[in-house]
Amino acid sequence: MELRCVGPDSLRRTLEVLGKALARDQPADRVVLALGALTAGYSEAQREMFQKQQRELNRTLLDVEREARRRQATTQAQFEEIFVGSASGVAVTEPDGTLVRINAALGKTLNRAPADVAGASLFDLVHPEDAGGLREGYRDLAEGKIARLRIGRRLLTETGETMWVTLTGGVIRDGAGEAEQFVTIVDDDTDVSLLQRRLSHQALHDALTGLPNRQFFSTRLERALRLADPATGITVFHLDLDGFSVITDGLGPGSGDRLLRSVAATLEAVVEEENAIVARLGGDEFGILIENTERTPDIGTTIRRINQELAEPVYLDEHTGVAVSATFGVAHRPSRDLAPSELLRATDMTLRRAQRNGHRQWQVFDPAQDVRDRHDFSLAASMAGAWELGELEVVYRPAVRLEDRTTTAVEALLRWNHEREGVLGHQTCVELAGRTGLLLPLGEWLLRTACEKVRHEQGHVLVVGLTTEQATDPDLVGTVRRALSETGLSPARLRLGFPVRALLAERGEAADNLRVLAEIGVYSEILDFGAAGDVDCLGELPVRTVRLARRLVDRRHEATSLLVARSVANLIELAHLAGTTVLVDGIGTAEQADWWRQAGADAGFGSYFSV
Repeated sequence: MELRCVGPDSLRRTLEVLGKALARDQPADRVVLALGALTAGYSEAQREMFQKQQRELNRTLLDVEREARRRQATTQAQFEEIFVGSASGVAVTEPDGTLVRINAALGKTLNRAPADVAGASLFDLVHPEDAGGLREGYRDLAEGKIARLRIGRRLLTETGETMWVTLTGGVIRDGAGEAEQFVTIVDDDTDVSLLQRRLSHQALHDALTGLPNRQFFSTRLERALRLADPATGITVFHLDLDGFSVITDGLGPGSGDRLLRSVAATLEAVVEEENAIVARLGGDEFGILIENTERTPDIGTTIRRINQELAEPVYLDEHTGVAVSATFGVAHRPSRDLAPSELLRATDMTLRRAQRNGHRQWQVFDPAQDVRDRHDFSLAASMAGAWELGELEVVYRPAVRLEDRTTTAVEALLRWNHEREGVLGHQTCVELAGRTGLLLPLGEWLLRTACEKVRHEQGHVLVVGLTTEQATDPDLVGTVRRALSETGLSPARLRLGFPVRALLAERGEAADNLRVLAEIGVYSEILDFGAAGDVDCLGELPVRTVRLARRLVDRRHEATSLLVARSVANLIELAHLAGTTVLVDGIGTAEQADWWRQAGADAGFGSYFSV
């Protein structure tokens, strides 16, 4: 027993061994008595051992039971402390949702006494639209599909008001693992929800007008592209107010804000009968999305109605009424595969194209034109890098006297040796540079590079043509002074070309620049000279050369009427009477050179002289 040799065969094997051994030397009766005593002793020892184990087991079970009761009491006390003292609402329910008890915090949230809701269902306290989803959540919790339920829902107070809460549910299971009860924590999110909705509204709406902003508009645009009726599609209007800066500059930004609010209300009123959304896209730009039906007016009618309404003055005070018009870029029934950002970019580019045209209030998105515009914009955007990499260079073409074919001057031009596009000429470079703000620094580089080149060539005059932006640049005189000083070129060997329209402008910045340049010895020529009114510049400004407009040259090449020839000859004669030399650009053949010489022109540019 002490060695725990109490297997099923222990006593039997012992009796067999002892019985056989004792039987050789001892009488049978004594052997039987000895074996009987051994068996009795074994049984008694086994009985005592079992009793001892039972006593030890009973003590252990009692200790475990006491510890379990202690822990249960502690846990219950902790739960009660949490249940009663929690600032969050707590509900204990049966698996079917029947409320067993709720704490005071939940009663306060519901504006009900805990006793009043005993026996009711948790699902009866939830907004009817939210009850189905909540039942499904608790079913998943009971079946063990989820470990914990966390879901936002609306609760109903005693007065029928709704409040947003977050329900966090856990399950209490019995010994068999079946759901016995649910414990649900209820957090009141009403204030947080209101704040979130307010912040969401602010993030998606314009603070000034209350209209949806670009982000909201893009989201609706994406949905409309996907769900619109294929037979009618959608139409997107991107509009910009004309002359808005005149109002803000003249009457102050507050006046502009009042006008923008009025415009927002007007746009919404015009499309109120349509399935439409109006948004402020930024500044004085607005967007309109219309999901078309068979009754939706055509584009022209809608734009005409908008501008008619905008033409009604908005009175800022008793005596000041302001009105505006708008220019539109329109995408009508665009492809459903087009991304909203791409569609907005397309309507914006269409709007800018309509504004550049000037005489049109609106233009419809043209995919082919869009491809061309994107190509040009891509070139313009990469121009700065190409300049730094040396792809841009300055080239020269001669101005030839028509009488004896001698070179009197050279004109400096830009040329872009593009890797994929090939050679891009001067006019293309100027147009691209003008789109990115690169025109003035590139023009200064052209002037300085050309001055350095021509300084080493005796006799030739350098001609550099200016755009209107360059001609009206307040720092033009300083730019010319620096170029002459750095290169050492004499001012008398530099001639700058001024566009005639810049010289005829009322503000006169270009004319002032021309006069100051003449004072330091740099004379100028008039570009695009071709109308009778252009002659007025000759008597007022120190100009030595005029360059006939290319439209006159092209017209001469296309027509041979005496009227054209006479009008050109008269214009040249007027220029000569003013003491200026007449240049012609675009001479491509010997016949054209002779014709212009006979018409009185003094010199010319063109491919004929560059060969």
